[in-house]
Amino acid sequence: MSQKLVDLINQADALTPDEQLQLIAHLTQKLRRCEIKPKPSRKVTEFAGIAPNLLRGMDAQEYVTRIRRGEFPELEIAEVESRKEE
Repeated sequence: MSQKLVDLINQADALTPDEQLQLIAHLTQKLRRCEIKPKPSRKVTEFAGIAPNLLRGMDAQEYVTRIRRGEFPELEIAEVESRKEE
């Protein structure tokens, strides 16, 4: 929440109930004239290929199994990659 909004809320709290109702009516009327556009929905297929291949050929199920055991296969992958470069 922005500081400006916090300040406005604090100011609105200091108003009388009648003034608060007038503020609500004003904001409601103003918002009725606005066109609020919904955010476009995304398809899961749009995200395909965004992340790099973190497994570098390791089977996904094996990766999940090792993570559940508390192993860190990404460290092993880094070691294997460094051996390949030698």
